[in-house]
Amino acid sequence: MSIGPALVSILRQGSYLIASIHTALDDSQMIRFQEDLIEQIGQHRSRGVIIDVAALDVLDSFGSRTLRNIAEMARLRGALTVIVGIQPEVAFAMVELGMGTGSVFTALDLEEGLAYLSSRVSSSSALST
Repeated sequence: MSIGPALVSILRQGSYLIASIHTALDDSQMIRFQEDLIEQIGQHRSRGVIIDVAALDVLDSFGSRTLRNIAEMARLRGALTVIVGIQPEVAFAMVELGMGTGSVFTALDLEEGLAYLSSRVSSSSALST
């Protein structure tokens, strides 16, 4: 991601993209992250996306909404999205403030997120053949 390697990294692993947010992003950085990630989904023909937010100790309503938007845009481009690593304090605050991830699947960590994508992508591939 061109907003700086210390803020976000987007790595390709097979047909998946793994995006790790390393620090809190302001609104303009969050929009740039969204644009870069959606572009890379098409560029790499990704089937799944994992967004790792484990480093975040806060997630505001704009960030939460942007993550939901990313998941919907990814779905429209043929990729499933999983958000991983939501910290307990962040989850508590999100519930208290009425914020959520909508229909986006969440997982405890990267390993669980990869397992979920593997099961979903392989089952959808089997249905299309």
